[in-house]
Amino acid sequence: MYTIKGNTSDWELVIGLEVHCQIISKAKVFSGASAEFGAEQNTHVSLVDAAFPGMLPVLNEECIRQSVKTGLGLNAKINKYSRFDRKNYFYADLPQGYQISQLYYPIVGEGFIEVHTSEGDRRIGVERLHLEQDAGKSIHDMHPSKSFIDLNRSGVGLMEIVSKPDMRSPEEAGEYLRQLRAIVRALGTCDGNMDEGSMRCDVNVSVRKVGKTILRDREVKNVNSVRFVMQAIEIEANRQVEVYENGGTVRQETRLFDPNNGETRPMRSKENAHDYRYFPDPDLLPVILTDEYIEQIRASLPELPEAKKKRYVAELGLTDYDAHVLTLDVETSRYFEEAIIGQDAKKVANWVMGDLFGYLNKNGLTVSNSPVSAKNLGALVGLIADGTISGKIAKEVFEIMAETGKEPAVIVEEKGLKQESDTGAIEKLIEEILSANQDKVAEIKAGKDKLKGWFVGQIMKASGGKVNPALANQLLDKKLAE
Repeated sequence: MYTIKGNTSDWELVIGLEVHCQIISKAKVFSGASAEFGAEQNTHVSLVDAAFPGMLPVLNEECIRQSVKTGLGLNAKINKYSRFDRKNYFYADLPQGYQISQLYYPIVGEGFIEVHTSEGDRRIGVERLHLEQDAGKSIHDMHPSKSFIDLNRSGVGLMEIVSKPDMRSPEEAGEYLRQLRAIVRALGTCDGNMDEGSMRCDVNVSVRKVGKTILRDREVKNVNSVRFVMQAIEIEANRQVEVYENGGTVRQETRLFDPNNGETRPMRSKENAHDYRYFPDPDLLPVILTDEYIEQIRASLPELPEAKKKRYVAELGLTDYDAHVLTLDVETSRYFEEAIIGQDAKKVANWVMGDLFGYLNKNGLTVSNSPVSAKNLGALVGLIADGTISGKIAKEVFEIMAETGKEPAVIVEEKGLKQESDTGAIEKLIEEILSANQDKVAEIKAGKDKLKGWFVGQIMKASGGKVNPALANQLLDKKLAE
């Protein structure tokens, strides 16, 4: 159990996450304006998004379909009746003066996500998924005394996925977020790019003495990476413990996480539902779904990360850990599955998680823009398997592949790296090395078998690493027996 050591006693964490996932849809949720990211400011704004008088919202059915699809991927109940409410508050980037959301009747009910941590597997409950519109964006860094508003994001469809307070450590929260991102990416309902804001996380953190049931909820808003979520939880929890143990009271408030200074700062006092004066939106009818509609979407679901992980273990012989890593990202699993065609899956997994990931991380790349294609990586593993090259030479070939994008067989031919398998030539080389080291030969015959490794090293060195190590060992034993 993860605990925080206080001065007087041990404290445990109670964590819940509210994750806003931007829906993959060409148009916004209540207008026909484009939902594409990255356009020039205020160019994707309809009269509805800008809240011109008399402009009425029209529900985008694709956002409904994507929400249902996500709910099914979260093992959740799909509510056949859902309704939109107005959440009233004033802010400059909210031109209507209210946000259209779903408080009382969300489109998706309770579900769960399986997470895998160092302490074992756990099931984290999902409370609900509701559909809502995004607000615009306030820009404060363009002028020292002015703020600017970009409404391109105003009205973009969001799925707010609310977990139950089931997480008990930063690790569990980080893994929950990774699994959620893997699910929505696999479904094609959200791209999960936290750095672009298409997936944003509000963290609810409480601390309580071990064995107690009292909860004190504190929210940290808009944390934009898994690493920052885990940092924010630990920092905020330690802050709360320090306040309580010094005799203070932790205020019910919303805070911001500052990763540069490693602290959370107060933003505003925590709101309750009545502060927003929720009421049913009079311009939108309730959403009524049929069983046929839900089952049609269920039938279209792709293989999800958890099912894919189990298949990798059962059919490909991978370890739980390797299967978990390879299914966390849909692009990685696609790459892996293309690379293993005709190859040993375990060996390909080792290359993907070792040399490939190492190269990509070092160069700030992802699998989707890897200079080494999945087909070429698989071919490289094949050249090792058929004895064309050794594992050592393969690493050299990989580096050239990463630099040039060339096929491994072409590189091996151009560089003359093909492994030497001519037994006659290898035997002659071994004879020369044995002849030059008769003292060590005598030691081996006297029982010092470890020196065989030294001779194999000399063989590899003399051949430029081109001799098949297994063949070298076999022929060395033969010559020593003679």
